[in-house]
Order: sequence, then C-alpha cells, then structure tokens
Amino acid sequence: MHELPIIKQLKDELQKVDKELRIDVPKELKKAAAHGDFRENSEYEAAKQRQSFLQARVAHLTARINMLVSLNLDNIPKDAIGFGSRVHLDDVNTGDAVVYELVTPEEVDARNGKISVSSPIGRALLNKAEGDDITINLPGGTKQYTVTEVHTLHDLLFRKADR
Repeated sequence: MHELPIIKQLKDELQKVDKELRIDVPKELKKAAAHGDFRENSEYEAAKQRQSFLQARVAHLTARINMLVSLNLDNIPKDAIGFGSRVHLDDVNTGDAVVYELVTPEEVDARNGKISVSSPIGRALLNKAEGDDITINLPGGTKQYTVTEVHTLHDLLFRKADR
C-alpha cells in the first residue's frame, strides 16, 4: 500500500507538536505556577495559550491525516489530470511554458508551481488530458493554455516507488 508523502510530513509535525504539548508545555506551566498568583502571571497565561494552540493543532493534524489516509487513490484518474498530477502547459498567447503540480492545501507553494486542486487553475485543470485547451478565468484576466504533458499521481508516486 502506497502512502502520500504529505501524510508522512503531517505525521512528523504531529509528533513534534504532541511532544511539545505533553513534555515542554507542562514544564513551562509548572515553572510559571511556581511564581505564585495566576491572575497576574504572564508566563503562566502564555503557557496556557500555547497549550490551547497546540491542542487545536493536534486536533487539526489528526483530522487531516485521517482524511488523507482515507482517500481512495484508485479514484484519482490515471489518464487525466487529478490530485497529485504534474502538468506542463503552454500559454496560447505568449508561448511561455509553465508547470503546475496539484497538491493539498498544506503543500501549496505557488512560487514553485505547487497549487491547490481547489484553486481556480487547479479546478480548470481537473480531468483534462494532453492536447486539451484550457481557458482559466483569473482575477487578472483570462489565460488560455494547451496541456502539453501530464504526469499523474500514479506515474509520479507509484511507478517511482516500484522501481
């Protein structure tokens, strides 16, 4: 069974956050409590706020991991653009080439071509194939592209892992 790389990253972050929540914050709370009066103890208040933040982060990471683990990767297209695909496009008007990879919200890095599946460009690319023309309505205007190359999640993740 193959696992998405983002799942490992989220599990690693969860482990770090959980350690801080279970080990570091209780030490800070104990140290701050030793100063006495809780009503005017800014160290204690900061540690309590950090504890609340970390508890929320653990809940969020756990939910995201569970959601991603439950994805049925067989439902992701093997012959068209879908989640995890790397897509090469040519701008119809300028001839400029651009490459996008459709990723989860945690992985978005627009400067490096990693865009969310739910972004305007991501939604426009879904289920397209090599040779398809795409018109994308963006806040800055309309862009027209031709899909020149598609590497699906199955190509990128599974075939590489099988080698």
